[in-house]
Amino acid sequence: MAEATIHPLHDTRNSANSAAYRQAPHNIEAEQALLGALLINNDAYDRVSDFLKPMHFFEPLHAKIYDVAQKLISAGKLAEPRTIKPFIPAEETIGDITVFNYVVRLAAEAVTIINATDYGRMIYDLYIRRALINVGEDVVNTAYDAPVDLAPGKQIEEAEQRLFQLAETGRYGGGFENFGEALTKAMDMAGAAYKRSSRLSGIPTGIHTLDERMGGLQRSDLIILAGRPGMGKTSLATNIAFNVAAAYQAEKQAQGPQENEGGVVGFFSLEMSSEQLATRIIAEQAEISSSKIRRGDINDDEYTRLLRATQKMQQVPLYIDQTGGISIAQLAARARRLKRQRNLDVLVIDYVQLMSGSSRRSSDNRVQEITEITTGLKSLAKELNVPIIALSQLSRQVESRDDKRPQLSDLRESGSIEQDADVVLFVYREEYYIKNREPKLGTEEHMKWQMNMEEAFGKAEVIVAKQRHGPTGTVKLAFQSEFTRFSDLAENDYLPAQYG
Repeated sequence: MAEATIHPLHDTRNSANSAAYRQAPHNIEAEQALLGALLINNDAYDRVSDFLKPMHFFEPLHAKIYDVAQKLISAGKLAEPRTIKPFIPAEETIGDITVFNYVVRLAAEAVTIINATDYGRMIYDLYIRRALINVGEDVVNTAYDAPVDLAPGKQIEEAEQRLFQLAETGRYGGGFENFGEALTKAMDMAGAAYKRSSRLSGIPTGIHTLDERMGGLQRSDLIILAGRPGMGKTSLATNIAFNVAAAYQAEKQAQGPQENEGGVVGFFSLEMSSEQLATRIIAEQAEISSSKIRRGDINDDEYTRLLRATQKMQQVPLYIDQTGGISIAQLAARARRLKRQRNLDVLVIDYVQLMSGSSRRSSDNRVQEITEITTGLKSLAKELNVPIIALSQLSRQVESRDDKRPQLSDLRESGSIEQDADVVLFVYREEYYIKNREPKLGTEEHMKWQMNMEEAFGKAEVIVAKQRHGPTGTVKLAFQSEFTRFSDLAENDYLPAQYG
């Protein structure tokens, strides 16, 4: 294009002035070339419409021209200089020509739409760079002149949230994918499952019967693990998290087959501290009651087992974030960071109801806030291509039924949780309810109670209430409450390796 003849006044700088400051990143010529291509052939709009918006243009007049053009095209009308003339300041002047004549020249000097996508992406990327500069300047200025009530931690949180929002909008990928490419991905997944010793398409949980039902933890799935207090949902999540991380480490140490059955695990523990979580895992692996560990009520042999277990667990790739009340924006930013730095494979969140939304409006409505959280978690699972296990509380209505096995309707704020989840698992232990209904000792009822207690003792159920890509049903497991350990019920061959 003859850029010298159609340069907007906005971008004409005095050379002396231009040396005094740095201009924001922009490319007027790319904007002119894209608009010219659009005005001679409206098909150019289809190539950029899914990611390019008027706000992404540096020159305000270009943003106005693009805005008018996109509205005309979306309405099924032709966008060219004469049709957009009534909607722009046509008679205003740019240097020695009117705005209308400037638009005519844009169209007249355009040649082809072949490079429209490249121009659009260039404009978009420059906009993101300008937005990053704005965030950086605001961070610096606020840090210099921070109000008394704005703590540094709050400033960091606000900066992370703005960067997260920018990261969310800073991608122009997506769109339709050729079916052949999708088939190739499907076959690659099937081939990987065939080569693995576990024969699973997903990441094994370390609990064989659960893996058989689910095919392992599938990448990009949002898995909701729910239960009433005392059922052991945190214990099950902790067991799975450690099994996955330990399998990864064992493969790495043994220099085994190329395929890795485990993975790097990120655990957001919003309720328990990292020390409490670690104590649970040590208790499970060393087979020593966690209450005894906390009280220090252990003998020399048990202490030796603790030390041995701890030493072997030191290098397990399990990362814990114990920040309470974390927002979905903060969580997503930290998960991305862990993915980038450690190549995250599985994410666990304990639990959804302790999270907060990122928008002020949603905080006024808890159902709306949970919807934002679960939708954000599902989007994050797809973006990072990892399974996310999110724990959730159940409503009290479970307690009012004779059969206290959970149902999908028992999920608190269940609409969005049930809708966004790919898999919903409920943890249920009959033993918990029977134990709390002990009748008077020596009565006939007590004898029946004791029989029921013996039948239910050490057993648990994981109810697969929803699964998009597999069957539902109930998986029966063993549960050792003193070690907070779930395992396969009768198949000792499948118990996870213990450190002793």
